[in-house]
Amino acid sequence: MSLNNMIAVVTGAGRGIGRAMALELASQGASVALVARSADELKATREMVTKAGGEAMAVRADITDRTAVAGTFEEVRKRFGEIDLLVNNAGSFLGIGPVWEVDPELWLQDVTTNMYGTFLCCRAAIPAMRKRKHGRIINLIGGGTASAFPYGSGYGSSKAAIMRFTESLAEELSDEGIAVFALDPGLVRTGMTEYQLKSAEGRKWLPRIKELFEQGVDGPPERAARLVCALAGGEYDRFSGRGFTVRDDLDQIRREAEEILAGDRMKLRVL
Repeated sequence: MSLNNMIAVVTGAGRGIGRAMALELASQGASVALVARSADELKATREMVTKAGGEAMAVRADITDRTAVAGTFEEVRKRFGEIDLLVNNAGSFLGIGPVWEVDPELWLQDVTTNMYGTFLCCRAAIPAMRKRKHGRIINLIGGGTASAFPYGSGYGSSKAAIMRFTESLAEELSDEGIAVFALDPGLVRTGMTEYQLKSAEGRKWLPRIKELFEQGVDGPPERAARLVCALAGGEYDRFSGRGFTVRDDLDQIRREAEEILAGDRMKLRVL
């Protein structure tokens, strides 16, 4: 696969899944704008990309700050040009515990980062994409999207909201030449999951996470990175508005395309 001449923005690119996505995109020829709050982590990712022969720029920004987001996308355009791909990977999962006990500020931070941050980045990227009638957006979903997430209600509810947001946005852009996907990276050992494993709240309320790791359910972040590149290539644009997971068989999805579209599958449904 070649993504030569593609301009991509990856949020939460300082570490973990976002770093893996940035490295994979760059390895396939994309110029990647790395966005995160930590300057040190951004620097490390950028150095990894350039050392591997890729091209990257780092922009330190808080995706929940409307002004900062607008400035970030303008900075990317000035350096690289118009954006072809936006990957909304940045996320938060700090509010752990039952609703009546969880810290309201941490709960709100999860919802704000995950949902509002995704919204702001899409809002900043879409106008230029619409003018060119070209672009792709990938929004990260996860635990809580398709089923309940007790003791992680802020994170889970925001991920379900992102799935519905993806569907809504895809329909709004259906005649604009812009495809929008949701992507579930599966369970990955990251700074976020380390917090769930080691914090007092995580050990008390989310013991299932430790069990899943012990069972070997987790996988490497590179799986999600490869899926991002597959969606970025354009072959799956007809599935805009749908959710993909790292467990999917992409060959099977292509074979069953007509059935999937006719049955309105790979979407968030309650009935």
